[in-house]
Amino acid sequence: MGSAMTVLDAQAVVAFLTAEPAAPEVRDLLRDAPVVSAMNWSEAVDTLVRTKHRAPDDVMQQLDLLLAGGLKIIDVDESIGRTSGSLRAQHYHRRQQPISHADCVALATAQALGAPLATSDPALAATAVAIGVPVVPLPDSQGQRPTV
Repeated sequence: MGSAMTVLDAQAVVAFLTAEPAAPEVRDLLRDAPVVSAMNWSEAVDTLVRTKHRAPDDVMQQLDLLLAGGLKIIDVDESIGRTSGSLRAQHYHRRQQPISHADCVALATAQALGAPLATSDPALAATAVAIGVPVVPLPDSQGQRPTV
């Protein structure tokens, strides 16, 4: 189902590891060697440990298995840094478009690679569509997909 290269946002990784509604679709994407930015990888670790209350050692083991299975981590280089900062500056609005800086890094990574972005975040999906990045709309924890 996935493309040769899809960029996952942090929530896609979290959804897979916590059996949220997007897990089966993320599993399918994982078969096609997706990528995640180093920033979003960090965000996934934080979310799993801090908000999902997972043991850090368990999280690291699960993440190592994803890497062994073919998930690639993309460095946040100067170009992605500039693009993500610019995207946030141009598209962020506290109420209408609450896109996080980490989300902008995922989007800048997808744009740099010419790859679709897999996300359940409505603000991130809307921003991706606005700049012409294809979106793989994943269900959120409530089963709702972003409109694309």
